Amino acid sequence: MPPATTMDRGCPPPDGGWGWAVVFGSFISIGFSYAFPKALTIYFKEIQEYFSISYSEIAWVSSIMLATMYAGGPVSSILVNRYGSRPVVIAGGIMCGIAMVAASFGSTIMHLYLCIGVIGGFGLAFNLQPALTIIGKYFLVRRPIANGLAMAGSPVFLSTLAPLNQFLFDSFGWRGAFLILGAIILNCCVAGALMRPIQVKPQVKRAEDCDKSDAEDGSSTPAAGLLSGQEQQRKSGCCGRINTFIDLSLFKHRGFIIYLVGNVVMFFGFFAPVVFLAPYAKHLGVDEYSAALLLSIFAIIDMVARPGTGLFANTKYIRPRIQYFFSFSVACNGICHILCPQATGFVGLVIYAIFFGVAFGMVSALLFEVLMDLVGAHRFSSAVGLVTIIECGPVLLGPPISGALVDVFKDYKYMYYACGVMVLVSGIFLFIMNFYNYRMLDREEKRKEEQEVAVNMSAKETCSTVEKGNPREENGNELEGKLEELSFMEKDESHTDDMPAEDT
Repeated sequence: MPPATTMDRGCPPPDGGWGWAVVFGSFISIGFSYAFPKALTIYFKEIQEYFSISYSEIAWVSSIMLATMYAGGPVSSILVNRYGSRPVVIAGGIMCGIAMVAASFGSTIMHLYLCIGVIGGFGLAFNLQPALTIIGKYFLVRRPIANGLAMAGSPVFLSTLAPLNQFLFDSFGWRGAFLILGAIILNCCVAGALMRPIQVKPQVKRAEDCDKSDAEDGSSTPAAGLLSGQEQQRKSGCCGRINTFIDLSLFKHRGFIIYLVGNVVMFFGFFAPVVFLAPYAKHLGVDEYSAALLLSIFAIIDMVARPGTGLFANTKYIRPRIQYFFSFSVACNGICHILCPQATGFVGLVIYAIFFGVAFGMVSALLFEVLMDLVGAHRFSSAVGLVTIIECGPVLLGPPISGALVDVFKDYKYMYYACGVMVLVSGIFLFIMNFYNYRMLDREEKRKEEQEVAVNMSAKETCSTVEKGNPREENGNELEGKLEELSFMEKDESHTDDMPAEDT
């Protein structure tokens, strides 16, 4: 297998061809990564009864899996940069298959934590990050379409896996179902095999362009050379090595901090309503297949909401203030969860699943788009790495805390109230802080324009002053000295105010 090749900016992506096969492989990888932890909730009630454990303990299975998938993102990125997407995705598929097969022989809940949560979570991380990365290497002009098709794998797989898991459980039990799922998820290896690296011819112009850009930036001067030498010494330390992988200066970025704080609060109540949707339906007396159907309805609506949100957010009315739209989407999620306990039957849960699917799809479609809007494309990869590392905490703790509320009150409605309040508070916080951020950005933009106008005026005044002087003088310092000397001679000899042009 050839080593991974770095995409040269001077060579545009093919925007098609084999890239569509890569999109299909990413569709499979992303579908399993996002849908698998949610689809496993079908087995939670039966596993809970089998091991005689609480709601909080069983919720740790999906929670650990999601948190490990988030935390493993930077590790996956490093491996992708070193070996390419194909071997990393294949390794991730093998890890997921081994994890599910080993979990089918589990005798304790700790066994499931280790197999499904840790090993399976890392396997999903190795599937998700390479799939997102390789699309950008194959597509440029059609990249939004390619990303939209690939991200649609999550709701498509969730709508398929939910009823399939219920059928597998009824036919083979949870142990036999885990064994079969281990074989099914090995299809990620096939998806990885489709991710063929792009062979790019080496170009000499890149070094020349770098030299030109350095000359334009002034880095070719001796002072710049001294600074670069000091920078190299600084980068030789531990912090410098970390900065080569992740841009830690983002913690000084106002918009990034606002986004991060809002998302950390949101993720405490973001995944738990999905995790407990099927158990909540069974708690209300809904049969198993109808409970699994709720997840399918939620996934189908989510499938439609994501591309629809992308098209709507790209309009000229929403795009300039897309952060407000994201805040509105987060607040809608919170309102849906607060109203969920009002549904006391299957029809009410179907209505909740529809509205929840719309709100969830809106947030999912905008989650990374607003981050790129804040930090820019050149810092996006570092921003994603920092966000996923920090968000793995609330992703890990959110469902177990929600499960603890169910254990304490013996009812799901308080869990939905708590999740709804957390998400709604996050939406209100993001709206207020984004309003403040937009105002500050407008002020900074006006200040920048005023400074540019002042600089242009001073430059014009300087040019007019130079044009009034002797055009034969090349050195500004010599010109100033001669003018002073002539002025002194004029005072001594003629005591006149004006000097003829011929004397100069």
